[in-house]
Amino acid sequence: METQVTIFLAVTGFLFGSTIGSFLNVVIWRLPRGESLVLPGSHCPKCDTPIRWYDNIPLLSWIILGAKCRHCREPISARYPAIELVNGLFFAAYLVRFGVDGDALVPFGVLIGAVWYLFTAALIAVTMIDIDHTIIPDAISLPGIVLGLLVNMFLFAPTWKSGLIDGGLGVLLGGGIPLTIILVYYLLTKRIGMGFGDPKLLAMIGAFCGWQAVLFTLFIASLSGTIVGVSYVAIAGKDRQFPIPFGPFLSLGAVLWLWIGPLVVGWYLGF
Repeated sequence: METQVTIFLAVTGFLFGSTIGSFLNVVIWRLPRGESLVLPGSHCPKCDTPIRWYDNIPLLSWIILGAKCRHCREPISARYPAIELVNGLFFAAYLVRFGVDGDALVPFGVLIGAVWYLFTAALIAVTMIDIDHTIIPDAISLPGIVLGLLVNMFLFAPTWKSGLIDGGLGVLLGGGIPLTIILVYYLLTKRIGMGFGDPKLLAMIGAFCGWQAVLFTLFIASLSGTIVGVSYVAIAGKDRQFPIPFGPFLSLGAVLWLWIGPLVVGWYLGF
């Protein structure tokens, strides 16, 4: 029975996740350009030909079309199916992790898994947009702060008061620590060393995950960002002031918190 439940949730999560990933590709492309997410329908960015439904099936259409537009034959980036694949795997993983208890399906766990997946999907969108445009859209982070507080209060925490305290502290720390870093760096160098989208993103992470997650996320982001930055400068020979988006590293830290963060903190503190 447990195997059947696990397979059902994994397959269901993968199908829904890859479909949401297809929409996420639209968000990643259109949101930073100020375009509508609904109209017009999906179309080739090269020839503007509308994409028919049978050419818009997650993963399969890209393979069937040979990674090229049916009309203009321009290559279609592998990033599109990759995002669909990653989203499908994440949704499946969250549903299996939270939705299965022994040999039973846990409806409340399925809900928890779905919420954490949507949170992760938002981080994936932020990551790709920040890589492409070095911006983190307020349209994702600001509503995410409010939604994260509500979810923390009424879904994750034992009581709404404890959720409000945990999420509220997460917002204050998530927004306050990066803003303090930005201010101190500016006073010392007269330069802006970090975008103002990063504090909003970390505040959103704090709203969903709580104040401990903020510290963990910031540590992981700083560590991984430093490693990537130093490696990139060494390999590419870029100037030390070459801007590297910080949003992807914050997103990495937040996802790691969801999967191993509390265990790492417990191990570090000895309990």
